[in-house]
Amino acid sequence: MTTPPVLTGSDREPYVSLTRRSTPREERYRIGKELRDRAPRSALASWSSALRRADPIDVVEAANVGRVSELVPLRIQRMSRSPHAFLRGAAALHAADSAVLPSTGIHPVICGDAHLGNFGFYASPERELVFDLNDFDESHPGAWEWDLRRLVTSAWVAGRDNGATEDQCETAVAHCVDAYVEHLATLAEQPLLERSFAIMDVDTLRGEPGHRKARRAIDKAAKRARKRTSDRALPRFVTRDGGERRIVTEPPLITHPDEPHTELALAALDDYLATLPPHWARIVGGYYAVDVAHKVVGVGSVGLRAYLVLCEGSSPDNVLFLQLKQARRSVVAPFVHGGEAWHAHQGQRVVEYQQALQTVSDPLLGWTTINGRQYYVRQFRDMKGAIEPDQLSAAALADYAAVCGQLLAKGHARTSGASTIAGYLGKGGKVRDALCTFARGYADQTEADHAALLRAIRSGRLSDRTPEQVPGAAIG
Repeated sequence: MTTPPVLTGSDREPYVSLTRRSTPREERYRIGKELRDRAPRSALASWSSALRRADPIDVVEAANVGRVSELVPLRIQRMSRSPHAFLRGAAALHAADSAVLPSTGIHPVICGDAHLGNFGFYASPERELVFDLNDFDESHPGAWEWDLRRLVTSAWVAGRDNGATEDQCETAVAHCVDAYVEHLATLAEQPLLERSFAIMDVDTLRGEPGHRKARRAIDKAAKRARKRTSDRALPRFVTRDGGERRIVTEPPLITHPDEPHTELALAALDDYLATLPPHWARIVGGYYAVDVAHKVVGVGSVGLRAYLVLCEGSSPDNVLFLQLKQARRSVVAPFVHGGEAWHAHQGQRVVEYQQALQTVSDPLLGWTTINGRQYYVRQFRDMKGAIEPDQLSAAALADYAAVCGQLLAKGHARTSGASTIAGYLGKGGKVRDALCTFARGYADQTEADHAALLRAIRSGRLSDRTPEQVPGAAIG
């Protein structure tokens, strides 16, 4: 294995060379097996709050710095709803905790925020509905174990939130780990190019025997996703103002920036076009941006700037919604490779690593800068949809956790180190047992951290009281 060089937005060196032989697959497996001596698989079970180097509320407060201050209480409110909601917003805390735990040192590109809610449906460039990882704000080269630890913890915490027994939570985690191990082993045997085409479309997802108990939730989510397109978004997000279309205002969730910030956002779209492949730049350039609004999204992302842009084509029903979402340094970055910045532009980082982890991606992915802040750009409504883990039965949760484990393995195998990871994992029994132990212990920790958040709210240290209206001028 080789360590990729530091990349900047303007000085990019290739990750690999066609004039240098790669390490044979058998040698990679052997290296993976030898790593068990340095990082025993049983050590994946390790967790103790005594290892923690930071107070959880300090980490939450640090993550709030630089966000729109009026929206920070909404972030706290959303994180306070349940332990799983807290976990969704606490990627920085989990990265800091994972950094003190044993690891193999194998660093593919990872999601950085791999929980059950960050997988979902979206449209391929061919307008087929596919299912994959779908959130990459924290993506970065890093330890594969961090992604898997966060995913199995998410399954255990979600199970508890749903009223599942501890045995049922353990079953969900075991399904997740087994699916990860088995799929990674399968992909590691394939040529890199072949495994790069592996895809899970909706028919494959619902047709596999191991997904039967989740099929109802899959069908429901897929039906909703197919309706989530730009033209269908018009009645929900657009109104007429003096005969012209305008994005609706729904404070504090949807607000309009002042005119100077609106002009800056519109000007940034031309820079965005320059980051697209020429063919797609010509297509998007055939639209005209008519309005810009700020729209609150997610849980962990609340308070970061996220613009919604309404674009019109040559006919009334020809519309396109673009989303510009603020990109900051990945929470993984401080803990790997000496904390160096691999990209000068964080929006570029998100886009490139999304394309690395997904088999197919939104063809309109690009990046830009507004008022000194970095953004990535994507379609707002391209059949995006999700399976909500808090609505799943225990049996369906176990099936769904397996789907997510399989897709996480696919993402890791597309980038680096699949054969070495497979050699380390072996048949997977020891890893499964260890991660079941870890998930239960870190689920306890997550519940304790959620309780600490509630205490911080009650004491007044943190506020979850949102204003009735957020001044648009403050969001820029």
